[in-house]
Amino acid sequence: MKQNAKIAKAAKITVSRLTVSESNLRKTATRLLSSALVSTEIFYIQSVLGSTATQVELDDKVLAVRKMPWASIVLPE
Repeated sequence: MKQNAKIAKAAKITVSRLTVSESNLRKTATRLLSSALVSTEIFYIQSVLGSTATQVELDDKVLAVRKMPWASIVLPE
């Protein structure tokens, strides 16, 4: 019985949420991409994700924004 309790306790994973700030996005881009994000890409990601997101969500959006057409990233004025 103790063995099952240890396994169940070890399997619990907490997912913390991070602030979707310019510095966090730049750090994520540095880790994942060969070039930095431009300010338009940063503003787009911030508008899509909101104020907080998990690291996985940040990773996914940073990679996805580079594959998107530029016209869909630029927000109308």
